[in-house]
Amino acid sequence: MSATQHDALRQAADSPETSAGVRIGGDVIKATRAFAVENVTKSWWLVGSTFLMLAGALAGAALAPAWPLQLMFSLLAAPLLVRAFITYHDYMHGAILSGSRVAWILFRIYAALALTPPRSWKKSHNYHHGHVGQISTVSIGAFPIMTTQMWGKAPWTTRASYRIERHPLTVLSGYLTIFFLSICLVPLVKNPKRHWDSLLTILGHIGLLAVLWSFGGFSVAFFVVLLPMSIASALGSYLFFAQHSFKRMHIMSRDAWNYYRAAMESSSYMRLNKLMQWVTGNIGYHHIHHLNVRIPFYRLPEAMAAIPELQSPVTTSLSLRDISDCFRCSLWDEDRQRMVSYREASRLSAA
Repeated sequence: MSATQHDALRQAADSPETSAGVRIGGDVIKATRAFAVENVTKSWWLVGSTFLMLAGALAGAALAPAWPLQLMFSLLAAPLLVRAFITYHDYMHGAILSGSRVAWILFRIYAALALTPPRSWKKSHNYHHGHVGQISTVSIGAFPIMTTQMWGKAPWTTRASYRIERHPLTVLSGYLTIFFLSICLVPLVKNPKRHWDSLLTILGHIGLLAVLWSFGGFSVAFFVVLLPMSIASALGSYLFFAQHSFKRMHIMSRDAWNYYRAAMESSSYMRLNKLMQWVTGNIGYHHIHHLNVRIPFYRLPEAMAAIPELQSPVTTSLSLRDISDCFRCSLWDEDRQRMVSYREASRLSAA
């Protein structure tokens, strides 16, 4: 956990209980600590089974004798890549297998192949945890959020950049726009010395594509890497976007911000069926994850079931209506204390 997160936890810990006896702030965070204990055997079972299934699906995509079978295995690999990423995400937070050398090697190999270099990803993701729910015109570990007043004063270049960064095509093209460009290439260009592992990640990913293409042709490279990575990146990018850009979310000033409010008011709980919960490694319990990053992904439902104060979160889902709503939530209206669309912001400013 970063120094910023420790400071935020101390700030949240100052929050008292309500008069009705319902815990808030630091008391709720303290209640989550009982679930921030992993079962190492279970962690290895879930990580090992995920990576074995992923390896099998990718092998099938490479070796199947006909393209329809390759397509089937490739489509199976995509959700497994999402689940594998969640295990990597938990490992990087120190929630699972933090002392294992074998896990260190496994996840470094995964990071190189999945365009998630540890240095860049950890730095930007920790920044996200320490600043979620705040106004920001830059996309460090998250999508930027501007106020309607900032939008009204911004030059067209800033508006264009902001629209592009939050556009559905940018999110759904996450393989290129987020994983390759934002997580790998941009940090490398800005600070090559610090982000040398981004160079290794890019070379490893391109090298894998080249080897597959050389020995199996374009179809093998497409079905083993390009297609499943494109699908998995689109789903993963949208999940991240929707969990911090949704109806009824709340954006706070720096003075009003604390770790507890950021988790409960600026991070959503995504309602998913059992299959999608498994695929996404329970990341839909995002408000709980933001309260305590050390809770293993498989214990998040347990924490929600045991702590009443976590059971009435702001929710979203993968329904078409909720997806549309998430993409329409573009700007924060400070006067009305809610997210609005670009069109609504223009209408309100003209009124």
